[in-house]
Amino acid sequence: MLSFVSGKCGAYDKLALLLKEKPRGSQTLRSSLVNNMHVPCSKLSPCGRLFPRIFFVVLALLLGSIAVPVARGAGERPPTIPLDQIKPGMTGVAYTIFAGDKIEPFDIEVIGVLPNLLGPKQSIILVQLHGEKAEHTGVVAGMSGSPVYIDGKLAGALSLKFGVFVKEPLGGVTPIENILSIPSDENPANPKALSVRSTVADNSWTTGSTGLASSLASSISGQKPRYPVPANYAQLAGASGDAYLEPIASPLVFSGFAPATLRQFAGDWAPYGMVATAGGTAAPEADDSKIVAGDMVSMVLVQGDISMSAACTVTAIVEDRVYACGHPLFGLGASDMPLARGRTLTTLSSDFNSTKIVNAGGVIGTLTEDRATAVMGRVGPAPQMIPVDLTVVTPAGEQEFHSEMISNPKLTPLLMGIIAFNGLTQNSAYGEGSTMKLSGNIEIDGHSPVSLSDMYAPTDQFVPDGTFVASSVQTIFTRIFSNPYEMPKIDKVNLRVESLPDRRVASILNAWSDVSEAQPGDPVVIKVLLRPYRGTPVIRDIPVTIPMQTTRGSILRVQVSDADSLNRIPNLVAAQGRLGGLDQLISLLNRERRNNQIYVTLLKPTPTLLVEDKELPDAPLSQINVLDQKRLPGNSALLRESTAGEWSVPMDEIIAGSTSVFITIK
Repeated sequence: MLSFVSGKCGAYDKLALLLKEKPRGSQTLRSSLVNNMHVPCSKLSPCGRLFPRIFFVVLALLLGSIAVPVARGAGERPPTIPLDQIKPGMTGVAYTIFAGDKIEPFDIEVIGVLPNLLGPKQSIILVQLHGEKAEHTGVVAGMSGSPVYIDGKLAGALSLKFGVFVKEPLGGVTPIENILSIPSDENPANPKALSVRSTVADNSWTTGSTGLASSLASSISGQKPRYPVPANYAQLAGASGDAYLEPIASPLVFSGFAPATLRQFAGDWAPYGMVATAGGTAAPEADDSKIVAGDMVSMVLVQGDISMSAACTVTAIVEDRVYACGHPLFGLGASDMPLARGRTLTTLSSDFNSTKIVNAGGVIGTLTEDRATAVMGRVGPAPQMIPVDLTVVTPAGEQEFHSEMISNPKLTPLLMGIIAFNGLTQNSAYGEGSTMKLSGNIEIDGHSPVSLSDMYAPTDQFVPDGTFVASSVQTIFTRIFSNPYEMPKIDKVNLRVESLPDRRVASILNAWSDVSEAQPGDPVVIKVLLRPYRGTPVIRDIPVTIPMQTTRGSILRVQVSDADSLNRIPNLVAAQGRLGGLDQLISLLNRERRNNQIYVTLLKPTPTLLVEDKELPDAPLSQINVLDQKRLPGNSALLRESTAGEWSVPMDEIIAGSTSVFITIK
C-alpha cells in the first residue's frame, strides 16, 4: 500500500511489506494513504530520513493508538493545484489499478499546458508517464479518470492518449477545476463557483479553434474526436509532428452476449470511444461503496441474465459525489444510470489498444451527470431500470431471458436492439434461413401499451437474420423516445420471437375482380395471384362488399397491397410532427398494418383530410377551400382519395407488393 508514495525508495518497499498484513477493509488507513498522495520520491530527499518517522506513524496506525494527522474525513474535498501554477518540467504521481483492487502509482512529468485544446477555457495538461508498468502498457482503456497529483495536490485526471498504434506513455490531463465545476444540486447554475481558478491567458496559444474544428469534424464522421498536438510539444514528447490526442477509451464489458452480437454492434459504440470486450460481473461485496480515488467504477447499461457496463477510474470523491473519467462517457448531460463498483481482473497490453478487463460489482449509487470534462455520480440509491422479458421459441422449445436496461432517449433504442438480437443468436437452436415472428408489447406509464406484431424473413444479404428483428424493435423505441410531445416512462417490455422454418415470403403478382361493374351493397370477390418464395403461384379469394353509400356512376379503385403501402402516408404525417401528443402516436403505432396480411382497400375519388392521428374521408370541397385559403394547419395533410372500406386476410408468410383493380358502380 505504501508503494503509493513512490516505487523508487527501498525503505518504502519494506514498509509496503508490513502493510500487506493489514486487511483492505480498513477504509480509514486506505483512504488516508490514497487521499493524501504525495510527490515523487525524487522530491523527498534523502529518502532514508523519512523512513523512521513514517515507520512509527504507520506502526501506531496498525496498533490503532493514533490517527494520521493529515488524513481528511471521508468525502472531504481534496487539496487542489490550479492550472496556472502548473509548469513544464514539474513532476507528479498518478494512481490507477492494473489488476485486482491494488491502486498503484506511476510517475508523470509535465511537458506543457495546451490552452483551449478541447474548446474555450478547456485546456489540457500534456504529460509523459514513467514507471515500469506505465511504460509497458502505455495509456490503457479504463485508465481515464486516474487522479494526477503534483506537489501533493490534485491537479486533474488522465483523460487523453496519443492516437491508435502509438503505445508511447504520453497522455493528456483534464484540469481539476474543470472536473469539479460540473453542475450539482448545490451549484446547478454557476459552474465557475470554484475556489481553484486558472489565469492562463486565452490567447497564450492559438490552437484551440483548430482542436475544436478537428473534434467537430471527427464527430460528424462518426469517429472519436481528435485534437492535434503542436509539433514542438510532440517533439518534446518524442512523437511525430502529426501527432494527435484522443479520449482514452472506456472498456465496454459484455457478459452473456454471443460473439456475433459483439461484432454486429461494435461499430455503434466506437464513436463514443468504447472498446467492446467480453467479461463478466462480480458478486456484490460489503465494501463496494467504500471507494477512493484511483478505484474503478462501472456505469451499468444492462443487467440481469446479460449485462453491459462501461468502466472508468475515480478521480475524486467530495461528500457523496464521485467524479470519474475526466472526459464524457456518452455526452448525455443529465443522466440516470446505475453506478457500480468496478473490479479489475487484469490489464492487457497491446500495440493497438491496451485495455483493462473490468467486471461490474455491486451497484453503489447513480450516475447523474455525463459532461464534457468528467462524469459525476452520487453514492446512494440506484435508479429505476426498464425490465425486459424476452421469450425465444424454436423447434427445440422455449427459452426465456430476463434483464433490465437504462432509460435514455439515445441509448435505450440501441440497447433494446442489442438485447433482442442477442436473445435470438445465442439460442442453441438458432439457425440462418429461418423466418422470425415477433409479438409483444411495450408498457408506458400513463398511456396505452404499444402492441408489436410482425414477421421477418431471411434475405440474400450478408447479414444475420436476427438483424431485421432487432432493427425493427430498435426503430419502434426510437419513434417512442424521439416524440416531440413528452418524455415517455417505459414500465416494462415483453417480447416473444418465434422461429419458423424456411423463407416465408410471397409476392403479389396480379389481382382481378370477378365482375367489372357492381351496385352499392353487392358482394364482390377479389382474386389475388401470389408467388411464394421458390414455390408455385397460388390464388387467394378475398370477398368484399361495395358500401351502400357509394355514389352511382363513380369508379372505385380497389388496391390490393402489403402493409408498407398503407402505412407510408400515416407514418409520414407522424414523422413531420403533425400529431397532437404521445397518445396519438401510440394509437398510430397500434393501427399500423401487419406485414403478414393481404390488404384490400376500396378507394373513392374524393379527398381525405388527415388531422393528427385521424382520417376524415369525403372532406367537403367547401371545407378544403377554407383550409386552402388559410393554408393547411401543421398537424394535417390532404389526400386525393378516401377509403370506402378495408379488408385483410391473415397469412402465414410476409406479403410484398401492390396492384390495383377498377370497378364501375352502376
